[in-house]
Amino acid sequence: MRFRHLGRSGLKVSEISYGNWITHGSQVEEDAAKECVKAALDEGITTYDTADVYAGTRAEEVLGRALKGLRRESLEIFTKVYWPTGAGQNDRGLSRKHITEAINGSLRRLGTDYVDLYQAHRYDNETPLEETLRAFNDLVRQGKVLYVGVSEWNASQIADALRIAGEMGFDRLVSNQPQYSMLWRVIESEVVPLCEKEGVGQIVWSPIAQGVLTGKYLPGQAPPEGSRATDPSGSGFISPLLNDDVLTRVQELKPIAADLGLTMAQLAVAWVLANPNVSSAIVGATRPEQVRDNVKASGVTLGDDVLARIDEVLGAVVVRDPARTVSPATRP
Repeated sequence: MRFRHLGRSGLKVSEISYGNWITHGSQVEEDAAKECVKAALDEGITTYDTADVYAGTRAEEVLGRALKGLRRESLEIFTKVYWPTGAGQNDRGLSRKHITEAINGSLRRLGTDYVDLYQAHRYDNETPLEETLRAFNDLVRQGKVLYVGVSEWNASQIADALRIAGEMGFDRLVSNQPQYSMLWRVIESEVVPLCEKEGVGQIVWSPIAQGVLTGKYLPGQAPPEGSRATDPSGSGFISPLLNDDVLTRVQELKPIAADLGLTMAQLAVAWVLANPNVSSAIVGATRPEQVRDNVKASGVTLGDDVLARIDEVLGAVVVRDPARTVSPATRP
């Protein structure tokens, strides 16, 4: 396993991290989830990403139990706040009240005194940004959070947060967690240039495009039973990719992977890691062998000729519009 700095911070993270969105607490049983975490640990993954909203808070609980008893200093545990975790009007968003209550719940479920990175899971259009950043800064001062970041914020929102943090003497953002893959490149034109300049690293999710880039979804055929495309909590993200044009082009990537001695999943993860602004690529799994396969992408170097071949194959199906990074206009 290789390691990279998280943005311009001193924190190093495994360049492949393990995430438990959809899987833990919902798609797989806890014993299977623990086996996946064990495989991740065995393969040298030290960075673990979750969120309070995943599986209605159950994902944090499962991850906490899976990591229990391990040397805390040897792990980097990330979680997030924004989406609803209860029925109340203040059980969501990025107000001081919700952030303060949410971190306490996350720490309890994860069984830890602090998280290495606390992330704003979306931009909250109903809360002044100064309020959110001050609440985050207070958590750092209290020792409950070591670093702060965001997820799925656009370039303008990230720039505003960096400016305000600088003006008010708050801890700066060190990371953004966007969707990023060969098929979804909306961060490349605006977010990445800003973040490279400001020292903000990307912790990317869905590098395998919800499994589409493994090649298991075939044009003209129904998705396999038990796949992410059939899971209600993840199907909304994958359904736009399940069209014959995309799936046909993905099949054409197989010779490229074969020439390199890589699986399709390894090729997809290695591709996102080829971007120097990417600090870590999050992988999820329902089986330990998926983890073991994905981690082999660590340290793989893709030449310019390979990257050009991939671009030629995928062509117009790649989504690049930066306007596709959107947070809700009002709290959900």
